[in-house]
Amino acid sequence: MSLYYVQKLIYELNRNPNITKRFAEDIDGLLSEYDLTEVEVGAVKKPDIGLLYVLGVNGQILMHYAALWKMPWDDYIQAMRDGIAEHGPVRNGLYAQTGGGAV
Repeated sequence: MSLYYVQKLIYELNRNPNITKRFAEDIDGLLSEYDLTEVEVGAVKKPDIGLLYVLGVNGQILMHYAALWKMPWDDYIQAMRDGIAEHGPVRNGLYAQTGGGAV
């Protein structure tokens, strides 16, 4: 998994209007510039907020990405819960779930 590149892409989408414009106009071209797996590309394009969260994308970055897609706050929170229910615990990154805590 290339968590660094997924987060870098989403960070740049959140901060750089030129990247956001390219994302809207040529998503495949833009994504080809990042070292992403097929699963990550699919999750970014859908967008699958829950899967991105489970893959380890930082929630602070992810919430702005959800806003880019005009996702309401409550739907964003639910998408993360649904991601855990569907894909299992957060696998990587700051929010990795190692057990022992309530989800």
